[in-house]
Amino acid sequence: MLSSIIQNVSEKHPGGEFIEMKKTWFIRFLFLICVSLSANIVILAQPQNAPALKSQEVSEADGVPVLLKHLPEWENVRNSAAFTTNVNDLRQALGERPVIDLIDFSGGTEAVTAAYPQGKLLIVEYAAPQASVEMDNKTAQRLAEIGQPQNIVYRRIGNYNAFVFDAPDPAAANALLDLVKYQKEVQWLGENPFMLRRAEYAFIQTTSQLFVATTLAIILGIGLSVLCGLIVGVIFFYMRDQKRATMEAFSDAGGMTRLNLDDLSVRIVPKGFLKD
Repeated sequence: MLSSIIQNVSEKHPGGEFIEMKKTWFIRFLFLICVSLSANIVILAQPQNAPALKSQEVSEADGVPVLLKHLPEWENVRNSAAFTTNVNDLRQALGERPVIDLIDFSGGTEAVTAAYPQGKLLIVEYAAPQASVEMDNKTAQRLAEIGQPQNIVYRRIGNYNAFVFDAPDPAAANALLDLVKYQKEVQWLGENPFMLRRAEYAFIQTTSQLFVATTLAIILGIGLSVLCGLIVGVIFFYMRDQKRATMEAFSDAGGMTRLNLDDLSVRIVPKGFLKD
């Protein structure tokens, strides 16, 4: 290609002009070669990033799977931590364990493991609660078959199936599992399918609370009315009783004028009349 270019240039520019053009094209050719070599050197000198871990939930800040950050004291064990989505990598990290063959990585199952002084922690996260419950039942059955080895501590935490292998102290291993927290937030992409059910439940709760409050208010009002009536009645009774106590004789006329045929009323003697 270079020879054809030079030949074309020599035919168009004979003599000294051809030599000058040849030098120019040669310098340009060397410049292109230098630029190409420099670009390749820069690309090769750049650190090759490790392939991104395939996870269903990745931290936006650093691209680390969120499940890794759910390990207890993540910053201290990040060098020994491992993330996997297949059983072969899990066997390489933990070796042969009596429950690893029970883990089904289909359907988005993820697992992380890290070494702690309490033992080797394994957290398996299932995408659905049903799969986690099924794994929990299988694990309980397998541990019962092998006699619940003392160096394995297991617990289901939310959708996490957590194991501590090679645990020298079961109490310390359980304390390590206490630090594992299942923190997930579910957000519906569309309309919440449980919105109607929640609204119905809220209506029932509000109606029942209103009914109870109204019934208590009525009962309390009736009770207060009866109590106030009793208090007023007792006060009125004592007032009438004290008034009767000041009377010389009892009269059922209610203070009206009556004939004193039974000689029960007080005889009123008008002033100014002559006495017998």
